[in-house]
Amino acid sequence: MVGVAALVNNRQRVDNNLTDFPTRAFTGVAHYAGGMLIKPVPFKPAKRAAARAPGKLAKLATVSNDPAAMRDAARSLYWQGWRISSIAKHLKIKRSTVASWKERDKWHLSTAIDRVEGQIEARMVQLVGKEVKTGSDFKEIDLLTRSLVQMSRKRRYDGGGNEADLNPNLDKRNAGPKKKPTRNEFSEKQQSQLLDAFRDSLFDYQKVWYRNGHERTRIILKSRQIGATWYFAREALADALATGRNQIFLSASKAQAHVFKQYIVQFAKSAAGVELSGDPIVLPNGAHLYFLGTSARTAQGYHGNFYFDEFFWTHNFTELNKVASGMAIQKKWRKTYFSTPSSMNHQAYPFWIGKEFSDRLQKAKKAKIDISHLKLSSGFTGEDKIWRQIVTILDAEAGGCNLFDLDHLRDYEYSPDQFDNLLMCNFIDDTKSIFPLAELEACMVDSWEVWEDVKQFAERPFGYRPVWIGYDPSLSGDSAGCVVLAPPLVAGGKFRVLERHQWRGMDFAAQAEAIRQMSLRYNVEYIGIDTTGMGIGVFPIVKQFFPGATAINYSPEVKTRMVLKAKDVISKGRLEFDAGATDLSAAFMAIRKTITASGRHVTFDAGRTAETGHADLAWACMHALDHEPIEGVSESTTSFMEIFTS
Repeated sequence: MVGVAALVNNRQRVDNNLTDFPTRAFTGVAHYAGGMLIKPVPFKPAKRAAARAPGKLAKLATVSNDPAAMRDAARSLYWQGWRISSIAKHLKIKRSTVASWKERDKWHLSTAIDRVEGQIEARMVQLVGKEVKTGSDFKEIDLLTRSLVQMSRKRRYDGGGNEADLNPNLDKRNAGPKKKPTRNEFSEKQQSQLLDAFRDSLFDYQKVWYRNGHERTRIILKSRQIGATWYFAREALADALATGRNQIFLSASKAQAHVFKQYIVQFAKSAAGVELSGDPIVLPNGAHLYFLGTSARTAQGYHGNFYFDEFFWTHNFTELNKVASGMAIQKKWRKTYFSTPSSMNHQAYPFWIGKEFSDRLQKAKKAKIDISHLKLSSGFTGEDKIWRQIVTILDAEAGGCNLFDLDHLRDYEYSPDQFDNLLMCNFIDDTKSIFPLAELEACMVDSWEVWEDVKQFAERPFGYRPVWIGYDPSLSGDSAGCVVLAPPLVAGGKFRVLERHQWRGMDFAAQAEAIRQMSLRYNVEYIGIDTTGMGIGVFPIVKQFFPGATAINYSPEVKTRMVLKAKDVISKGRLEFDAGATDLSAAFMAIRKTITASGRHVTFDAGRTAETGHADLAWACMHALDHEPIEGVSESTTSFMEIFTS
């Protein structure tokens, strides 16, 4: 850095219109202050400068003759780290004077930018005042100028500015019109990646569905958990991207329909890195993907390909199908129905067997459509131009789906009736059931639409209103069922199944912990537990965090009481559960009247043994319903007590 005295001298020369600056720094070095200062040494001015300004050099003011320059020199030395005493001694002024300047001008409070700017300014004055400048002088002037500009931008930024104050190019970059990013957009490469991933992920029976995607109407009777919803969600997205056609998803409830949406969003993200959003999902090519519950009110007014999930478990299928089929009345649209079978008394059964088509024909032309598994295992287009297929769990295994342990499912987790119905695609004859499907259909609602006070994804879905929990624990090799029931607010009101769970392979401690987690999410008022089998291990643990838990010891009388109570509630339309809870419906339908081993008592069973488990969810629901007296709640069965304290 140029010596301070030299800077002061140069400033005085500029003030006196002199331009003969020294060409090098002064060489004398002070012996005090660590030799930090270069002492001023006399020098002779250039002759040509003297000729232009005769007599000026003799009158050149010294540092001590200019108080402002002296003050600047003292400040510069202070910023360089000099002590007050050293500055005063060097400049030959009083220490108190330097100390006063420091306090009045707040030298000690100056920022790094202030100090650097002061030094840059002094150097700039020296360089600009030179009459003859070298190339390096001009380079240094340019560098110092840019440094001052950058310092000024930094000051504006620190004073509440933005990034553009530091980088003016940002203003230019943002000056043009903003292009809003296209929502749910797939590039050609991403679309190709998604289609490749879709085709590469299919089992053989799903490839059959894909090859027959051109059929106007497809009806598929399928086993549980073989990936039908997963497949048709992907098929619909691929078709929407390729053709721009709308896709409509109908399910027993809106909650069930959003399973399609979950699969679609996950597929687009994993296969192509695209995050889909919106309800409905709208693609740039104009295709809309709608997710609807099965009510005539919500299913009207749409058009496109539609997929009807679990149509054998929907209420009032005949009316709903009239509305739904109208969505695809144009020849370019396609209709797909797929479901596990329910009861032969369901309204969709005539549609499956082609009875509606046959009834429209003249008697001489009536045709009976072959719906046997032998005929439909590979898919077949019948006389009514509907393509039908039956895919059992054995067919899925033969088609490459190796996700199941069939022996374990058959021997330990499902009764013969349940295995035949849910996995082998055989219909239930519910004429012997205590709870026929016709009665259960009246209990099915679209919970997302009807239950406005239930927030399924909230931390406390039902707030602090009371709930009852029914739990049917597992026996050896059995599955356990658990139901969260919202009791009615008024006498004779409706019960609502808020949650249902079926656990397999969990020990009694894990099952008890699952119940404890529910007690943290809900305001639990009652827990009913069957203490038969593993329940005797679950019950004491539950008592530790919920002392009011009630033990239920099964006997013919107890089971009869629970079934009659549930029958009364269901037949009067006092029970509601989400229409997508097909497992709960199947569990109730499986309960039948039977005789005890002694032959002396009538009881109710569902083919439940130590080796097979069935109707767990139905029994768990009845455990919770059992908390209400069998005669119901009325003024004659309830009382109250008032307690007065002084």
